[in-house]
Amino acid sequence: METDIDQAIAMIEGGGVGVLPTDTLYGLVGSAFSADAVDRIYDLKQRDPEKPLIVLISDILQLEQFGVIVSDALIAQLETYWPGPYSIILPTADEQFEYLHRGTNAIAFRLPDDEQLVAVITQAGPIVAPSANVEDMPPSGTIEEARSYFGTDVDFYVDGGELRGKPSTIIFFDGDEVVVERE
Repeated sequence: METDIDQAIAMIEGGGVGVLPTDTLYGLVGSAFSADAVDRIYDLKQRDPEKPLIVLISDILQLEQFGVIVSDALIAQLETYWPGPYSIILPTADEQFEYLHRGTNAIAFRLPDDEQLVAVITQAGPIVAPSANVEDMPPSGTIEEARSYFGTDVDFYVDGGELRGKPSTIIFFDGDEVVVERE
């Protein structure tokens, strides 16, 4: 079912899962605070259960909600990459988020450079948003492509036209060194 942004936000807040345009590609989205939504995304994508998801945030201070220790030095480091297409892996010692970090004790976060997406996250809260495709298949560049993967198994679709971006670059900080995990 095709919905507008306000309906999608309400569905995300209620634990729903759907397809939404992101700053890079179409994402299969759900609340990062809902283990059920996250598990459903893994099932829909047929994703390797040991491969963690990226969490999209609308403000650096939201990292604290995930057990990340936010210091002035970390904020300065993050602000050189955000907002933008960089997903940054940060340590978390909070066991309640094991469903996100999958035993790695770290979560990748991204602060998107897209006003509409940031507005959605500001209202709905942090979301997971892996690319809208089945594992090892091409990412969806249109709503029609996303429908071919998920049909009526998702709660909503928000059409943002054709998107042919590339996945975010995943990095982590090793002391003062920046390590690229995926380009």
